[in-house]
Amino acid sequence: MREQEKKSQIMAKHWRKNLTGAEAILWSILKGKKLNGHQFRKQHPVGNYITDFACIAQKLIIEVDGATHSTNAELKYDRKRTNFLKSQGWQVFRVGNLDIYNNLDGVFQAISDELPLTSTLPPPSPYMGEENRLSHSLTNSEEEQ
Repeated sequence: MREQEKKSQIMAKHWRKNLTGAEAILWSILKGKKLNGHQFRKQHPVGNYITDFACIAQKLIIEVDGATHSTNAELKYDRKRTNFLKSQGWQVFRVGNLDIYNNLDGVFQAISDELPLTSTLPPPSPYMGEENRLSHSLTNSEEEQ
């Protein structure tokens, strides 16, 4: 492993324990496959960079931008970083702190729109009565059409 990547892993471990307020709120809706059944990692290293959140299976990175992403130098750094991540096959989705604080439902929906849907209904319980299993199956069939 290259020295810089090792440093990134060490820093990622530190940042996982020290999320910003907005990151902690967003993590509460990303963790545990709550978003369309997709698994996310927080503070995931990619090359020399540490991403805020990453869905490995879909190669989707969620970046939370606060006040520290507003100067010309910071915006230039973000562009360079985004270009690198895209060159590695990742899609980068940016969301602002204020959006998380003021419109979490909208943020949830916007990220959901970036991910493929998974089954919305769980399989019927084996303890469900025969008539309920049938209606559950019909509901699933109707949704697939």
